[in-house]
Amino acid sequence: MRYLILSDIHANIDALDAVLDAASSTSWDRALVLGDLVGYGAEPNAVIARVVSLDPHASIRGNHDKAAINIEDAADFNHIARAAAIWTSQTLTPAHRAYLEALPEGPLAIDDGTEICHGAPFDEDHYIFSLDDASQALDAAARPLCLFGHTHLPIVYRRGGDGDTVPAQASDGNVEVMLADGARYLVNAGSVGQPRDGDPRAAYAVYDTDARRITLLRVPYDVQEAQRRILDAGLPLSLAQRLAIGR
Repeated sequence: MRYLILSDIHANIDALDAVLDAASSTSWDRALVLGDLVGYGAEPNAVIARVVSLDPHASIRGNHDKAAINIEDAADFNHIARAAAIWTSQTLTPAHRAYLEALPEGPLAIDDGTEICHGAPFDEDHYIFSLDDASQALDAAARPLCLFGHTHLPIVYRRGGDGDTVPAQASDGNVEVMLADGARYLVNAGSVGQPRDGDPRAAYAVYDTDARRITLLRVPYDVQEAQRRILDAGLPLSLAQRLAIGR
């Protein structure tokens, strides 16, 4: 099985379409969607429609998805993120709101060796930024491989037989990671729609379960068009500006 891993699309249809176009040149079987389909960007309905058309093997909710449908009140969001959440809530069609409402909370088992979550396996809203966070997440994970999102930073944490947790790779380009027997992994594919590692290209990954290989990938997209959509929607200027610098 080859899984296409998509996370943190954030209503950026231009980035999502670029990823899907690039992924079409390499075979994949089913998609895994790790939350935050909406928020920040200007095309929440188009993104949800595109994700639905993929018929994902699994799709889970993120904190911006919850805020957009008022499962959470976005009280912990900054004022820009809160404004985007309110705009998104007002823009969603009834059918797409219902889709977000039906998304399950992570972690979610994919198979005996793999699970997915948005933030961390112990808390769907927790950010994994440090080795301590990663160690706690690996302790909580029920399977050897946990795919996560939320931070918008592509990275792979690995725990070997000695119990130490180390960052195996942080990607600013295309990186292949081979999964070793007996090790445990925590993998973030990065953000499709709002990268924050200084690389404005859309980020995604492909996981080949037979080869036990995860490939972290980047693809350029029409940033200016995504920016135009944000400005035309009346969303905050900074949401457009940050796309160009990947921050």
